[in-house]
Amino acid sequence: MELRDVSRLLYQIKLADQRVATAFENETGFSLTRYEMLMVVNEKGVCSQSEIKDAMNIDHAAVTRHLKILEDKGYVLRERNAANHREVFVRLTDDAARDLRSCEQKHDASNHLMSVLSEDEMAQLSALLEKLNQV
Repeated sequence: MELRDVSRLLYQIKLADQRVATAFENETGFSLTRYEMLMVVNEKGVCSQSEIKDAMNIDHAAVTRHLKILEDKGYVLRERNAANHREVFVRLTDDAARDLRSCEQKHDASNHLMSVLSEDEMAQLSALLEKLNQV
């Protein structure tokens, strides 16, 4: 594949990412990264910032930055591990749990965000993106 073809393909991916991320934020009220972060904490219960970093495959500074915003909005509580002051534990607040449930209900009602793709196309896209993320 020629470099120009690769460039066009990557640019299409970038544009699709921007559109879908914006639509997701408009539908849920959360950025995609912060929603994923809240879901990681929700699924793990109390967890360390390092666990979030590993689960999301993002750097520690990004985790800290997003958690600070979520903490300021009242969605997470962070506290230092008494036995290891370098480690910070994170848990969801009741407000976060309520708003995540509300997002699910809104999504179930509308479910238009990815309705342009069939279930088979979604599975194919997921497999292709996983493959690209392993490069």
